[in-house]
Amino acid sequence: MSIKAKFDHFNINVTNLEKSIEFYDKALGLKESHRKEAPDGSFILVYLTDGISPFLLELTWLRDHTEAYQLGENESHLCFRLEGDYAQNRAYHKDMGCVCFENHSMGLYFINDPDNYWIEILPVE
Repeated sequence: MSIKAKFDHFNINVTNLEKSIEFYDKALGLKESHRKEAPDGSFILVYLTDGISPFLLELTWLRDHTEAYQLGENESHLCFRLEGDYAQNRAYHKDMGCVCFENHSMGLYFINDPDNYWIEILPVE
């Protein structure tokens, strides 16, 4: 048997849904595609899209989880390739105060979201 898989979405849990939606829109231009809400209000799932690819980022908010999430050593991460001038994009993110790591020799940097998830930023090849 051979299975062929296609990426659909990646999930992260967030403590402040509106703050996270605002961050991903401002930092990366991601927009809400759709959402699912539990009838009892225990969770909200918000799916963000880049408007280009079919891949979605799922933000999960859990009503009863009020403390910060334990993210370990942040070795897993999302990666986005940004169009436009790399230095201008980096300066924009620095102005936002979200650049958390830079590696100039490799031509990359990381930003962190409100819950401290790391996101790799690369230029379009």
